[in-house]
Amino acid sequence: MSAKRQINLGVFVYPYGHSRGGWLLPTVPKNAATDVEYHRELARTAERGTLDFMFYADGPVFQDIGGNGRAPHGVNKLEPVTLITALSCATSKLGFIATVSTSYSEPFNVARQFAAADHISKGRIGWNVVTTDSQHAAANFGGETIAPEDRYARAREFVDVAFGLWDSFEPGAVTADRESAVYLDVSKVHPLNFQGKHLSVRGPLDVERSPQGRPVIAQAGGSEDGLELAAMSADVVFSVANNPEKARETRLSIRERAAKYNRSPDEIKFLPGLSIIAGATDAEAQAKLDLLVNTMPPAMGMASLSMFLGVDLSSVALDEPFPVEILPEKPKASSALFEAYVAFVKQGKTLRQLIRLFAEKQLGNGVTGSAQRVADTLEEWLAAEAADGFILMFPMLPTGLEDFVTFVVPELRRRGIFREDYESDHLRGNLGLRYPENRHMRR
Repeated sequence: MSAKRQINLGVFVYPYGHSRGGWLLPTVPKNAATDVEYHRELARTAERGTLDFMFYADGPVFQDIGGNGRAPHGVNKLEPVTLITALSCATSKLGFIATVSTSYSEPFNVARQFAAADHISKGRIGWNVVTTDSQHAAANFGGETIAPEDRYARAREFVDVAFGLWDSFEPGAVTADRESAVYLDVSKVHPLNFQGKHLSVRGPLDVERSPQGRPVIAQAGGSEDGLELAAMSADVVFSVANNPEKARETRLSIRERAAKYNRSPDEIKFLPGLSIIAGATDAEAQAKLDLLVNTMPPAMGMASLSMFLGVDLSSVALDEPFPVEILPEKPKASSALFEAYVAFVKQGKTLRQLIRLFAEKQLGNGVTGSAQRVADTLEEWLAAEAADGFILMFPMLPTGLEDFVTFVVPELRRRGIFREDYESDHLRGNLGLRYPENRHMRR
């Protein structure tokens, strides 16, 4: 009898949870965004559950969603490479992945930062590669928004450069031979001399290869260019697919594309994001969801709903039948959710009722329930070949993560689909990824 497939699990961390109203709960510190000890406690909880990694998204811009200062997301955050380096010193097995944009960074600095973090963590660091199309971000760097085709062309060169720089030192280059007084075998250190359309980098990097060869590469783009970049370079692919059928299509597409880059599809771990609210029972989990929704003031939900619909709802009465005629003909985001909201308000529902439904849908885009219910959902996605694991998104922290580790992890272990303990000291090893060969050893 063949062994069951094992899943990989990461945690997508917004300090107050993914809900915009999560910061209103008394269970999370008010200063969670910038309190490194709070983040260390999250990391220790994740490591106690033998999860693979914590993931921090980022963008080089102040972004007040809704423009009303009601939520901390995007307006108050620590620079993620600095943060994950600090967190690695409070743990010994857990991995950490941070986002850095290729649009407004330079590859030598980024490669150097991640190499240093990987050394400090002893091989537990990953880089989430993104491009940035925000006009506001561009304004922070004195330029215009980069055209999509140029953003991804630059990103491909950027990743090529980083891989080359991380290979600068062959194994054994640092001899540290005190008898001969020779520290470095310079014949084993290689300049890069990269010259592309968008980038020019000489190299070599001024640090030897890290314990896992190079940081794990993550990518989350869903566009055609993003999928190509993932197939070319990613070890881990995050997905926003909200059902197993869509996730399976995306996973299959990436696996098929990998062949053109001479990669085995098994070298790429596909991790869809799932929102999880777990409890000892279904009723307990539902009560947590209700608390979160009821805590959120209508103005906060209205701002989020306005962004989703692409319609200003500020002049709509809260407790009168919703004016269906103001809705757009086509959705900005999920068609399925949009159609559900249209059908809901056509029943004569009010804006207040729609805001509550929106909050429940946003927070429940995954599963709310007991450990058995959550584990059933994860197994269903796994059986449908829609995932190699998941990136867990908790609407509220720290309690959401604590509940998952307390209730769900033991159930996954009981079913034989999640580890009892870490298999490796390195993030790459725990993800089941091979050690990358240094290009200079292929001669």
